[in-house]
Amino acid sequence: MAKMTLVVLAAGMGTRFGDRIKQLEPLGPDGELLIDYSVYDAIRAGFDRVLFIIRRDIEELFKSTIGARVEKRIQTDYVFQSPDQLPCRCGDFPGRTKPWGTAQALYCCRDALDGPFAIVNADDFYGRDAFLRLGEFLKDFDADACSVGFLLKNTLSDFGTVNRGVCKTDSDGLLTKVEETKKIGRGADGVISGDFCGEKRILSENDTVSMSMWGFGTEFLPRLYRQLAAFLEALPPDEPKAELTIADAVDAEIHQNGFKVRNIATDSRWFGITYEADAASARETLKNSISAGVYTSPLWK
Repeated sequence: MAKMTLVVLAAGMGTRFGDRIKQLEPLGPDGELLIDYSVYDAIRAGFDRVLFIIRRDIEELFKSTIGARVEKRIQTDYVFQSPDQLPCRCGDFPGRTKPWGTAQALYCCRDALDGPFAIVNADDFYGRDAFLRLGEFLKDFDADACSVGFLLKNTLSDFGTVNRGVCKTDSDGLLTKVEETKKIGRGADGVISGDFCGEKRILSENDTVSMSMWGFGTEFLPRLYRQLAAFLEALPPDEPKAELTIADAVDAEIHQNGFKVRNIATDSRWFGITYEADAASARETLKNSISAGVYTSPLWK
């Protein structure tokens, strides 16, 4: 069986987390990062390799922190995301300095993937159950791909709005739609709302959302190429900020080409550090998980 690779999206700029790189923020009692816990859970779920997507300017710092620990326990490789790595129109966006989103980040990995793989964010905590379910799917595909679904109420921040892919499924548990919804938050009246394509949406706390935790085979890569190319072809040359997410690409493939994506529900409780104030809550949650025996301290013994 081909190796299962965990692809970690770690090239984000972290603009809402003060002047520090949030992916390298120590949160565990012994200085562990959220990436440490993801890799630890992935190893327990049967993953053989981790592939980090990072920026060149944080390479030395990243490798000397998380890389130095992880490389001792699992095959570790790196891919670098930059705005000039495109499937078409290379050189057509001379003023562009911002990367093109998570779909382009995954495109940068096209030559480094040769078997089943999962995708997670570096600054999100997904939990052991989520990784176990993801690993089970990748060992025995019953659809073209999978999305691990979390309850919306378990993914909100107390300190600001968040962006989530709101998932819709059919009676067979397959995704029919992923609506990339922005500025989701709970109002003073308790109502959760967000913005989808410029329109206000009222959401339920029990809605299923994607936290960018996906499982794919390499057959998805040509589909990703197609969607990223179509996205780029539609842009003017002075476009400074437009992005294509993996959720956008998946949603388009579902509707245009019959892509079958299994929605896998998990009991895991997500948390992350979207905002600087989220860090204290994350530290407390990890401490409680250690007390409950879910993790050891230090994590990497």
